[in-house]
Amino acid sequence: MARQNYVFTSESVSEGHPDKVCDRISDAVLDAFLAEEPEARVAAETFATTNRVVIGGEVGLSDQDKLKDYMGKIDEIARACIKDIGYEQDKFHHETVEITNLLHEQSAHIAQGVDAAADKEEGAGDQGIMFGYATNETPDLMPAPIQYSHAILRRLAEVRKSGEQAVLGPDAKSQLSVKYENGKPVGVTSLVLSTQHLDETLTSADIRAIVAPYIEETLPAGWLTDETEWHVNPTGKFVIGGPDGDAGLTGRKIIVDTYGGAAPHGGGAFSGKDPTKVDRSAAYAARYLAKNVVAAGLADRCTIQLSYAIGVSKPLSIYADTHGTGQAADAQIEAAVSQVMDLTPRGIREHLQMNKPIYQRTAAYGHFGRKPDADGGFSWEKTDLVDAIKAAI
Repeated sequence: MARQNYVFTSESVSEGHPDKVCDRISDAVLDAFLAEEPEARVAAETFATTNRVVIGGEVGLSDQDKLKDYMGKIDEIARACIKDIGYEQDKFHHETVEITNLLHEQSAHIAQGVDAAADKEEGAGDQGIMFGYATNETPDLMPAPIQYSHAILRRLAEVRKSGEQAVLGPDAKSQLSVKYENGKPVGVTSLVLSTQHLDETLTSADIRAIVAPYIEETLPAGWLTDETEWHVNPTGKFVIGGPDGDAGLTGRKIIVDTYGGAAPHGGGAFSGKDPTKVDRSAAYAARYLAKNVVAAGLADRCTIQLSYAIGVSKPLSIYADTHGTGQAADAQIEAAVSQVMDLTPRGIREHLQMNKPIYQRTAAYGHFGRKPDADGGFSWEKTDLVDAIKAAI
């Protein structure tokens, strides 16, 4: 039987964290190509450090001549991301940062495995395993530690960008240790927040006084008590932030992107990858299925694993685990989810309408636990399969 009383910790990072700057640029490049051609193939990687951003990877368009035309737009895309995040530091400024574009044409050998042909369906863009998870411990069916770690940083970003707390900088990290009783989250035993600030005279106590009201309004009532340990800017000053303080890379925050360590991760990063890459699309599909299983009341917690081989359309395996909370056998749930959704790469993309420029918004504060957008963004967060899964069971 699973433990019912324990403390579990997850962390989040802000949109200004060096790795998240890179995720944002990679996804902005992806969105730009998908806006031009919904079937574009993109695998964009970004590296950022002091006064420099390097973008590499491969792009495939049906008309490769268009690729040359779009290469001139990459610089503008990257600068717009950096500006929106809020970097205007001497050694990392959206106007002066040096940007190197090393994107090139997609490998023909990868394309031949993915492309549909007369004798084969469209295949997966790579081999791999992907996991999705859902739990009924929060309204968005996400683990509480990661969901509220994200929420704190989103709120601080809002007041920073509105000018209400302009002294805060873009770079920040949060971490919550959440106490569980009888399997449910009931409070925070410790809270860590490190946030960049633009006034060098501010102390850790000053920063705590600034951020505490926003943290308190973000967390559920009663979760912060006199016994909660606070660690705000525990090293002291945090003025030098972003890629000037620490280099960043696309895809280095995969646990922040998913479930904060409360569930398995297949290993593949998401940002910068078009939805033929099952690292991304199948992980989204697995979350979608797990969320609908929990929303249907068939389990309190559900993990779904999918596996693929490059060039092969159908998943090699489908695995479900309801962690002893299921109202139906796990094998029944496996059969049901495969019945209600086509889990080929094309089936996933069409079902979730993923060939759209909807990815830049996923680059910070988690790819899951968000509200679906009217234009198709976060479509994998819908719970529109509840009736179909119940009927299949």
